[in-house]
Amino acid sequence: MASAPQADEQSTRWNGPSGHAWVQWQELLDQVMKPLEELLVQPVVAGSGARILDVGCGAGATTIAAAQRMGASGSCTGVDISEPMIAAATARGVDSGARVDFLLADAQTHDFEPASFDLILSRFGVMFFPDPVAAFTNLRSATREGGALRFLAWRGTQDNPFMTTAERAAAPLLPNLPPRVANQPGQFGFADPEFVRGVLDKSGWADISVRPADVRCAMPEESLVGYFTQFGPVGQVLPEADDSTRAEVIEVVRAAFEPFVDGDQVRYTSACWMVDAHA
Repeated sequence: MASAPQADEQSTRWNGPSGHAWVQWQELLDQVMKPLEELLVQPVVAGSGARILDVGCGAGATTIAAAQRMGASGSCTGVDISEPMIAAATARGVDSGARVDFLLADAQTHDFEPASFDLILSRFGVMFFPDPVAAFTNLRSATREGGALRFLAWRGTQDNPFMTTAERAAAPLLPNLPPRVANQPGQFGFADPEFVRGVLDKSGWADISVRPADVRCAMPEESLVGYFTQFGPVGQVLPEADDSTRAEVIEVVRAAFEPFVDGDQVRYTSACWMVDAHA
């Protein structure tokens, strides 16, 4: 059972600088993660009339993509604990004309209507639950019998060198970087496939499949410094650094990313787990 401070920490993080950064950079992040989004929403069938829940929906890109793929029938609901991201998602939903709605709530504890969804989706939104068994039990109760669960989660740090380049390079200059802790809430919280299977099994899900997915992603080189100074462990602690330390960190970390730079693009592989299960 997770402690209340863990839940508070996640709420504070995603309603604070991290949530606002995602809103500020949503256009870039949507561009970078487009191949992952397309992989995630493949099971959504046009005209199926499905009721879909997008967990940890952030600024709403996957929710809208699923709704647009389905067409005029069905409905898509996005849920997230971040008020700034839900506000952005709601505005984007209106602009898109898609059949979507967005809910500011904690999917671990929210009182969803029982058996109200046919498909639960998530793009990197389920690794942050303080109590993942409680969260997936709650999501299972919100899913009809025979309904499906499908989410993407990051594999380990060793499989994702791009994602850890900034913190490895900055560590000598920023000794207060938050550590990566196995099987704990965070970006790599679901890196262990047996841990993931155990969580879903204890939560009442069946037909559990955890398989690797390697997806090529890219971003403009001109966005790289903004990216690593806003996101991840470096993005969390860099605002606390003095100007000279900040300048040195940017110089050192930018140099460390050079192997990923290809002309005016930064290219890397997102090493993920594609997880599927049924209720």
